[in-house]
Amino acid sequence: MVIQPIAGDNKLTTLARQIADHQGAVAVSGLWGSSAPMVVADLAQRTGRTILYVSAHLTEAENVREDLEFFSGAPVALLSAWETLPGDGPAAGEIHAERRRLCVSLTNGAAPSIIASSIQALLQPVPSAKSLAAHTIFVKVGQPIELDALTEWFVDHNFTRLDLIEAPGDFARRGDIFDVFDADRTHPIRIEFFGDTVESIRIFDVSTQRSIERLDEVSICAATRVADRGSSEAACFIDLLPADTIVFLDNPAEIQELADLYRERTGGGMALFETGTLLAALGKFASVHSWRFGAPAVKDDEGVHFPVRSLSRFEGRSAEAVGELLDLASDRQVFVVCENEGERSRLLELLEDADANSSKRIETRIGFIHRGFDWSDTKTVVVGHHEVFHRTRQRRRIRKAVASHPLDGWMELEPGDLVVHATHGIARFQKMETMRRENSEKTEEYLTLEFDEKAVLHVPASQIDLVQRYVGAGAHKPTLSKLGGTRWKKSKEKAGEAVIELAEALLRTQAAREAHEGVSYPADTSWQREFEDAFPYDETDDQIVVADEINKDLQRARPMDRLLCGDVGYGKTELSMRAAFKVAEYGKQVAVLVPTTVLAEQHYKTFSERLADYPFSVGCLSRFRTPKQQKQLIEEARKGRVDIVIGTHRLLSKDVEFADLGLLIIDEEQRFGVEHKERLKSMRSTVEVLTLSATPIPRTLHMSMLGIRDISSLQTPPVDRRSIATEVCHYNEDLIRQGIIRELSRDGQVYFIHNFVRDIEGVADDIRRIVPDCRVLVGHGQMKDRELEDVMRRFIEGEADVLVATTIIESGIDLPSVNTIFINIADRYGLSDLHQLRGRVGRGSHRAYCYLLLPKKRTITPKAARRLKAIEEFSELGAGFRIAMRDLEIRGAGNILGPQQSGHIAAVGYEMYCKLMERAVHELRGEPLPDLAQVHLEIGVSAFIPKSYIPSARARIDIYRRVVMCQKLDELERLAADLADAYGPSPKAVSTLLDLAEIRVLARQWEIRSIVADEPDLIFSVRDLSVAQAAFVDAPGSVRMPDPKTIYVRLRSSYFEGPTLLACLRKMLSKTPASTEAAS
Repeated sequence: MVIQPIAGDNKLTTLARQIADHQGAVAVSGLWGSSAPMVVADLAQRTGRTILYVSAHLTEAENVREDLEFFSGAPVALLSAWETLPGDGPAAGEIHAERRRLCVSLTNGAAPSIIASSIQALLQPVPSAKSLAAHTIFVKVGQPIELDALTEWFVDHNFTRLDLIEAPGDFARRGDIFDVFDADRTHPIRIEFFGDTVESIRIFDVSTQRSIERLDEVSICAATRVADRGSSEAACFIDLLPADTIVFLDNPAEIQELADLYRERTGGGMALFETGTLLAALGKFASVHSWRFGAPAVKDDEGVHFPVRSLSRFEGRSAEAVGELLDLASDRQVFVVCENEGERSRLLELLEDADANSSKRIETRIGFIHRGFDWSDTKTVVVGHHEVFHRTRQRRRIRKAVASHPLDGWMELEPGDLVVHATHGIARFQKMETMRRENSEKTEEYLTLEFDEKAVLHVPASQIDLVQRYVGAGAHKPTLSKLGGTRWKKSKEKAGEAVIELAEALLRTQAAREAHEGVSYPADTSWQREFEDAFPYDETDDQIVVADEINKDLQRARPMDRLLCGDVGYGKTELSMRAAFKVAEYGKQVAVLVPTTVLAEQHYKTFSERLADYPFSVGCLSRFRTPKQQKQLIEEARKGRVDIVIGTHRLLSKDVEFADLGLLIIDEEQRFGVEHKERLKSMRSTVEVLTLSATPIPRTLHMSMLGIRDISSLQTPPVDRRSIATEVCHYNEDLIRQGIIRELSRDGQVYFIHNFVRDIEGVADDIRRIVPDCRVLVGHGQMKDRELEDVMRRFIEGEADVLVATTIIESGIDLPSVNTIFINIADRYGLSDLHQLRGRVGRGSHRAYCYLLLPKKRTITPKAARRLKAIEEFSELGAGFRIAMRDLEIRGAGNILGPQQSGHIAAVGYEMYCKLMERAVHELRGEPLPDLAQVHLEIGVSAFIPKSYIPSARARIDIYRRVVMCQKLDELERLAADLADAYGPSPKAVSTLLDLAEIRVLARQWEIRSIVADEPDLIFSVRDLSVAQAAFVDAPGSVRMPDPKTIYVRLRSSYFEGPTLLACLRKMLSKTPASTEAAS
């Protein structure tokens, strides 16, 4: 929305008229801050023509897009710039798709109202209209298409054929069903045929395989390579614009300078257009040249001057900042742009307290602008809330998350993988095979497992719940178990005993907390709600759930002790700040304990900014502070004059005391020493404790520890972050040069991690030699405190391009401007260390890159190779789950369970360990274990998934597991619908498989353990006769009960035909047991 007093300025009308009357460029001067986007939004509204807004910098183009969206009230297109090097492969797909989507809109005559672009993006070629048409196929319902021809088109256009699609660029064909995932979509497309005719087109969710929406027609675009300038497949973006487009150049001199610099830096790495050629092409359109300084002299009818002034820097502290706003409003109308209702509510409250009449002179709007301005002619000030209160945080755009295949760490079995059979122990998976039993007509699929001494066991797919992939706590591969041997039983018993000891210790800690009378904090106040509403990003579902769990803990009258696990950047800090806010508002103090000095400073900055609107004091205790400052803060903490203290292990010193400590927040507890952990242990029963861990906890371990450890888990990635392109490569000066130059070209910064202080200065000199015009700083933990603080401050403030540092930045700096990281001698790091370091980049809107550099001539160990392969493979967002699984395999489970448990995990496998843990917890708490044992069916019917229906063994294993895990009839119905959706109508063998699963679900409610057909009898083994016997009241044959655990039903021979027997069992067992009716 254009601010109303400004919208009436005659100079805006004059500008629109001059553009309509004048053929050349109209010169504009005086615009400052976000006033230029506001003028363009007004111009688009007045003229109804497409406007291309060109900026000099990549980041500026993104900022302008956000400003334009606020002032226009509508989405604005952005021409993304290539940020990749030649050969970056999949990393290029996301940006290429964004550019291609915009080009398709233009060639289809659907030009956006406003397009924002950097000059770099315009210099890069785009696909020509001819190329776009050649790489696009249109499909409509009812259209005849030859299936083989469609398959050939996908192959010819470089789609990858898989059994199940997982990512953009994949396609799959299963009989008459095609799945395709083109790069322009966030969800894939499913096309179903009847013969050679398209019967339906559906969008579906790749993680569940379920259809979301039906379409009548669809266009599918193949990914095309970046064509060289001059090729018939390449075009200049300018050539695709409508003829009446208006081009707005924001500071033409800077645009030309940056274009030349960009071409010089890339050095031919990309096929760019000439700067002069591009500017000449832009000159063919009606254009506006906006000059901030040094505007050329023009006639009155060929230019407009807007007397816009910049705003003075606000104080930042809430009381002073509000006073400055009121001073501004003494002779002007002031508009404050708040990001959300939380910010607006708090601001209005502060204004009301300071001046009851302020609402007449200060208005608020919901949105976001980057830089405020003073429009002198109408005496109007527009300013962003973040400017008033010095909120320097990065605002990320919310972009649609591209769906991806679910991470299933347990049953992605390949021949040769180790597995654990619940009864027989550790084996090697060989294959899936369909077999018929001896003396039986029954056909079933089996998992073939090899044990010690080449012994083979065929496990029916109906018992797949007995088999799990082996995940141990170390790289050492265990020996195979012996079928019928005693070693497996003994290993399970030892692990069970160790688990009980661990569970007992956790329960004792919990009991001590329960016995201590804690503080019951009140329900959320209006301040708390305002504070939470001011969170600048959309909350994920996980964050909402975890915030509620923490809130309930604080409102209970016993001390909280909660572990909050979540991948890097998933919102743990925000949730800890909300807890700190509640405790501080109640009047108690908060201590935040972090492992590094740099992280202490980062948290201090973050907490201070978020709490700037509220009367809470925040202090930082670390070696970056002078002894005098430390002494003063310790005294304030002792006297209760500071609300929140953030610090390193210095917080645990004996001289540090709090007047009334209410909450202790511990970040990465496993990184503290034994002495520090003992001090923490003594605090746990008396104050609220929230522990943060960036190692995601696998769901199975989480579930098995319910009741003895309060654990929350954040597993949903923020939807506005791109994955980090990760590459393992040998040290290469050309690669380093290209990576740094690319980052400099997009106004970014670089981390170069070298963890050896002895030669770190030499590495920095190498960087200066490789890229002579980049500014390099060095930082490491052995520097003097003030020296290190100065290095970090200068880098954060943008005074250097590259920071050569040790792992001091691992859990520290959070800078959206840093989006490339080189990790030197990467084979010397653990997997979690690499994951943490990589998580330091990718916090902004740009594609981030992580290069794992290996020494040129030194060989690396197999263990290091596995670590590096894992980190390179799992570059997608949310990779933490798989990282955690590989970490269990390679490094151990010490962080979560303690090192003493690692040997037992290695002996029985992670999944079995979790089952033993769950059993121990239930036993110690006196709770019955849930009965999830499968009902054994031996009724002589064939039930399996034919390869002709689902060719992929991995997919069949997944379906068998889902069948076995179904506990309710509606779950089975959902599974049947999913199968029909993804694979088409079920063949008889699959329908029978689902029928048997239904019989198992029905039998379980009657506490029936097994059903065996032994003509002429059906033999039922039951757990409790008093529950089961009611099911047999209307049985179609004679019933006898030879003992309290067995029921015989004698039937005529005709009943033993497959479909008839299934119908008979369904009818008998479909009634509802009396116990279930009573419970409901």
